[in-house]
Amino acid sequence: MPGIDNWLPSFHIGERHETTVALPPELVLQQALAAPAAPDRLVRLLFLLRGLKPDGSIEQFMAANGFMVLERTATTYVVGLVAPGRRVPVPDPAAWRATAEPRMVKIAADFRVEPAPGGSRLITETRVAATDRPALIGFRLYWLIVGPFSKLIRRRWLRAVAAGKIAAA
Repeated sequence: MPGIDNWLPSFHIGERHETTVALPPELVLQQALAAPAAPDRLVRLLFLLRGLKPDGSIEQFMAANGFMVLERTATTYVVGLVAPGRRVPVPDPAAWRATAEPRMVKIAADFRVEPAPGGSRLITETRVAATDRPALIGFRLYWLIVGPFSKLIRRRWLRAVAAGKIAAA
């Protein structure tokens, strides 16, 4: 069962993307997290327009932009964020799981790797669960604008990993 299922099994909005990489699963996850957060100028621009820090690796990007590591194994990396329009810090994964205040959304994202013919299947998934109807309506409106760009970014991330790009230190 994917780690993201342990953290956000029920959700309102989700997207999933995958690619095949000709490496063993443990190496693929390392490569994915070391890939550049902004593998090209378009992704960099999209991050800057959204007010996100695009420098460094995907793993550094997640930390710099408020995502908490919820779970990490050799083949699974799950991060989470709580947002009511602005990021809300939570002290630990247990507090993230317990968050249920009104007008908030919980966001979980992962990279996970499964064995596949010729190497490994790298999957990235994002899930969003709203704590109430107003939060869901607000996030759905936000997602109408941001969702297509989110998909584009994740596809470019996967392409960079499959090409073997590693972020500059």
